[in-house]
Amino acid sequence: MADEVKFTDSSTDLSDDKSSTNVELGEKSWYVVNTYSTHENKVKENLRRRVESMGLQDLIFRIIVAEQEVPVMKDGMPTEKTRMKNLYPGYVFVEMIMTDYAWYVVRNTPGVTGFVGSSGKGTKPFPVPREQIEPVLKRMGEIDDEMFDRYNVDDYVKVIHGPLEGTEGRILSINRETMVVEVETIFFGRPTKVEVDFSEIDKI
Repeated sequence: MADEVKFTDSSTDLSDDKSSTNVELGEKSWYVVNTYSTHENKVKENLRRRVESMGLQDLIFRIIVAEQEVPVMKDGMPTEKTRMKNLYPGYVFVEMIMTDYAWYVVRNTPGVTGFVGSSGKGTKPFPVPREQIEPVLKRMGEIDDEMFDRYNVDDYVKVIHGPLEGTEGRILSINRETMVVEVETIFFGRPTKVEVDFSEIDKI
């Protein structure tokens, strides 16, 4: 195994050190990247192109800008026009295996100013805990098997957004194909079954 590359800041030149992509491969995790304000989608596209051109698909996977379509407001009222609202301005979410080379590629992507959870000077950031990143991924429709595995029949959940936001109840069934969860909740003092999208719930 090649020796681990040591460096002290983001100016260290690893651009030709392809061997560092094989150093101590860890687990695939989510990290949060800081960007210049309003440059989130530019960073996403720049990083996507770098991953493709450098052949890093086995180290850097999903790249997400958390956006939501919202109505354009006029005189305090919603119109038929819509726009994309960034839910986390200045941040891009990157699923990756943290190696020296992968860190270098992301950190030196145009528009990136650093990693959340890093003290700088070349130190590696901490990954985002699963329970913190999961609501973001759900909201973006980025559902995976690992998320489903955390939920079981009889678990108690809360609807975190959508028409039933704030509703709490017990899971009766989970349909992975349709991504619909049947929940028993209490309406007007009576048990009531409702169906909600899997992306709209979180464990209590």
